[in-house]
Amino acid sequence: MAAAITRSRRATIKKEAAGIRMRCQRERLDTEQTAAAIRRALPEVQQLEAWRLALGWSRSETITQVKALYVADGLLPRSLSDPMLCRWEHDPGERPDREYTVMLCRAYGATATQLGLGHPEQVLTGHELSTVIRYGRPETDTCHAGAREMVVQMTTAAGLPAVRESLHLALLADPHGSSAVTELADAAVEHYALSYSKHPAYLLFEEVRAARRLLTDCLVTGRVPAPVAQDLHRNVGWLSALLGNLAHHLDDNTGARAHLATATAYGTRTDDARLTAWSLGAQSMVARAENRYETALAYAERAVTHAPAGLPRAQAHAWAELTSLAGLGREREADTALAAAGRELEADPNGFAAGRFGFDAAEYALLQAETAIVLGRHEQARSTAEASIAVTSPATPGWAAATLVLAQAEAPTQPGDAAHRALDVLDRVPAARLRSSSRVRLARLDHALVNVPAAGVEDLHERVRVLAPLIDNHGNAST
Repeated sequence: MAAAITRSRRATIKKEAAGIRMRCQRERLDTEQTAAAIRRALPEVQQLEAWRLALGWSRSETITQVKALYVADGLLPRSLSDPMLCRWEHDPGERPDREYTVMLCRAYGATATQLGLGHPEQVLTGHELSTVIRYGRPETDTCHAGAREMVVQMTTAAGLPAVRESLHLALLADPHGSSAVTELADAAVEHYALSYSKHPAYLLFEEVRAARRLLTDCLVTGRVPAPVAQDLHRNVGWLSALLGNLAHHLDDNTGARAHLATATAYGTRTDDARLTAWSLGAQSMVARAENRYETALAYAERAVTHAPAGLPRAQAHAWAELTSLAGLGREREADTALAAAGRELEADPNGFAAGRFGFDAAEYALLQAETAIVLGRHEQARSTAEASIAVTSPATPGWAAATLVLAQAEAPTQPGDAAHRALDVLDRVPAARLRSSSRVRLARLDHALVNVPAAGVEDLHERVRVLAPLIDNHGNAST
């Protein structure tokens, strides 16, 4: 067993590694070079930990990313924990098994050798090396991609309506509600939240609305037992929160305000502090989209007040308060809000949580990048946008958002690169899946590049001009 490192020394290592990483980012060094620099300066740090520090990840973020890989592959995540990862990083006699090695390589975008986990041939066969470990790159294997597509189609064609149908059947069996109904309603909310980015917003909106209608029809009878009614009201609140977020992504901010106000009311009524805080944070987001920054900040401050400690409060600080203060040009206070978010994350033993109602590393980095652009810190925006892209899957809404933010950061000095990044988003993401927030980013970039003589700028302008609206004048969604 390696000699134990004191808590104070561990804090020093973390701080010094962060400084090395920032310097390496300024020098445009890649992750492998950054990890090597960390090991040279901090010899007690082993390769596996050095790579994580080079990425700027906490152990919780690594665990979240590994779990996300399992979910993306249609698998049930294994129980990776902070102590397990700590042992692998510090004890030469402790090593992850073959499967965890594969997942760590994929999450970190590295080979087994780079992570100090042995030679690749000792871990995987030649075929598996070419088809299982992706080293952070998009999927290219035809069979694997086909299998992934089948999973997506199955979820889209059957998963959403099947959840609503199951809820309907439960209510037919117990028309006045029961503990079984509330458990199924909880599961439905979780399913919609975790599937949020897998479906076009209009399609998910229809299903969530239908599920909420089933619950409200049950509640209006007035014959639901009080404990069951409390749980169902809470579920109505979360479904309303989802509808508000979806309406915003469909560019219906007036509808979003109505749904989110309902969600806030139900959060207060059911004493669900996280629902109340999340809904207030979402109302802050909508107000920012309408350039009502003072209103956005007022919602943000209420969200922080209501949010439970840890990740929920970190989300309120970063998603609502930080971005509102940046929009008002209050730079010092924005930095304070970001620091507060960091402290809350550091204190939360569970780290980042999966799901739309949670908060992940990609969104945290994205918010920092957008704030940096607003405050004129373009180099910082570039590095944090790149960090967000690194932990997203290509062609997903998160990837599109981070890529467009990176393009905005590049626009002043590398307009051609910025234009081609935006064109790549338009090539990969269908109009129906391009959220209103990403469309706003596209419009800002297009405006910033007006009359700039760079390759791709004219093509981008034309593609943005003819982009099909999310909802047309007849109320029909893009498909």
